[in-house]
Amino acid sequence: MNFFERQQQARASSRRLVFLFALAVIGIIAAIDLAVWFALGVSQPLHDVERSGAAGDSRVAILVVVSLLTLAVIGISSLVRIAMLRGGGAEVARSMGATPVSPDTTDPALRRLRNVVEEIAIASSTPMPEIYVMEEEGINAFAAGYSPNDAVVAVTRGALDRLNRDELQGVVAHEFSHILNGDMRLNIRLMGVLFGILVLGIIGRRILMHVRGGRDSKGVAAVIAAGVVLMIVGYVGLFFGRLIKAGVSRSREVLADASAVQFTRQTQGLAGALKKIAGLPAGSRLDNGDTEEVSHMLFGEGLGFSSLFATHPPILERIKAIDPSFDPKQFEQVKARWAQRPPVAAEEDLALGFAPDGSRLATRSVLPVAHAELDVSPQLVAAQVGSPAADDFQRADAIGNALTEELRELARRQDRAIPLVLALLLDADASLRERQLSEVARSIDESTAMATRALHENVAAMHPMLRLPLASLAFPVLRRRPRPELARFLQCCERLIAADGRVALSEYCLGRLLRRQTVESLDPSRYAPSGRRKLVQVRDAVATLLAVLAEQGHNAETDAQRAFVAGMARVFPGVATRYAPPPDFVAALEQALSVLDEVDPMGKSLLVEAMVTAISHDGHVSVAEAELLRTVCAVLHCPLPPMLEH
Repeated sequence: MNFFERQQQARASSRRLVFLFALAVIGIIAAIDLAVWFALGVSQPLHDVERSGAAGDSRVAILVVVSLLTLAVIGISSLVRIAMLRGGGAEVARSMGATPVSPDTTDPALRRLRNVVEEIAIASSTPMPEIYVMEEEGINAFAAGYSPNDAVVAVTRGALDRLNRDELQGVVAHEFSHILNGDMRLNIRLMGVLFGILVLGIIGRRILMHVRGGRDSKGVAAVIAAGVVLMIVGYVGLFFGRLIKAGVSRSREVLADASAVQFTRQTQGLAGALKKIAGLPAGSRLDNGDTEEVSHMLFGEGLGFSSLFATHPPILERIKAIDPSFDPKQFEQVKARWAQRPPVAAEEDLALGFAPDGSRLATRSVLPVAHAELDVSPQLVAAQVGSPAADDFQRADAIGNALTEELRELARRQDRAIPLVLALLLDADASLRERQLSEVARSIDESTAMATRALHENVAAMHPMLRLPLASLAFPVLRRRPRPELARFLQCCERLIAADGRVALSEYCLGRLLRRQTVESLDPSRYAPSGRRKLVQVRDAVATLLAVLAEQGHNAETDAQRAFVAGMARVFPGVATRYAPPPDFVAALEQALSVLDEVDPMGKSLLVEAMVTAISHDGHVSVAEAELLRTVCAVLHCPLPPMLEH
């Protein structure tokens, strides 16, 4: 199953969630109506009802009103909870008591975590997520957000203390698969839906906690009875809620395990983490009171449920799926040994058969020369989107090794991230560069212009394949800046791009990507892509995009025209379309990309193949064209790993 199929499956899961939510609401309303019917029967004897048809009609009217009120309470509560989570992943992390990891942390465990997350972000070509830590003893983690642009990855202190680097890498790769597969948005919706289902039980519990005795004992008794009824209904909601979570999340955890193994090309890390969860006393348990709400998005079971309600497959089943040779009998001996003295040292990990720290076998990959040409296949490129494999991890190693530690630290610093990204937009021509720096001073301030000038030489000497990863590493710092400052920064980027009176397509895409990621992070629930339109509905936008790519990728107009025709034939076979590159490609592409981002996942798969066909029609793809393709894919929420298959 590739990225586009998983995205399609996530949308199917959303529809399934709506159906299950409707069933749960019907069950809760039926329970409330039954309680009210019983109460009305007690207060009004049956023979009175039989003598008066009006009384029976009154009882039905009361049930209708109660049903509507119950429906309103559930619906409004769900909407309010979802609105409270508009902040995306950071809001979920804070609700769990997690704290952000400072970019300049000196804690070795946190620095190791940050390096692992950076490696996987580069390999998967996704924006660097914010990193959070939960002060919990159990080994656990989660990813949350509406899209990769507002994602956070949170891990427990127990995971940092107990897992070696390979095991931590396996856990983080598992969470990144949730980011890539479209699970995060579904998980936040699930949190809102479940809150609506559970809210009546919460109301009942609050009533019983605050009820007080008084002169009107009959009135107090009625209030207590109402509280008890709501508590019972709350258990009905809890039953349905746990069933829904189990039904929606269990299969997705299996997929995430498989994706993590495919990504890192080693099973020992992920299997070792799962074995430690099963063997250590704390396991993956979280003591936070809100664990119930987020249990479906955790790496391991945060609460101990029976198989009927479990949000994850049994731990031994997950281990066997990754390591078929594992013998549960041997594990019982290990578990007994750990109960007496939990392992800490790497030597004891090795004695117990776990992954040695840093055991991942990776042949060193090197970046191609800047003017290299790659042979690519449209189908292979489309298969790479959102599905990073071990080779992509090795290529990320090459990129990570080429990025100096000095540049990495600059990307993490609050006072240097903005000048660093602005330096990426400076022109090679000295006179034009001076005009750009004057614009930085006017748009932001003189000190930022000076810092940008100082960084130009280092940035200009970089390999072109390092530009996007470096900007991605700076992204968590950028999105934490105040909104007015971000607005000035984005306006400055646009002015730098247009400083020479013309806009190169690579410049436009980098600026567009920065704007998209930054704006989405400010209001993530609003900008999360829906992906419902069909390609046939956006044919003009497809033609515009392919015409621009064909024109930019070929010097001769006849070659560009042939490339355009080949790309369109990939999407609309047998349909003739005139090649007409827009005179103002910036305005045309701005509109086309916004429309194409709304295409359904399988349509985007064909679109990626068409883009590769158009760019590579002359028989090769340059490094610059490959980076251009990656940027356009990122704008369309189709993350393409670095260094295309060839």
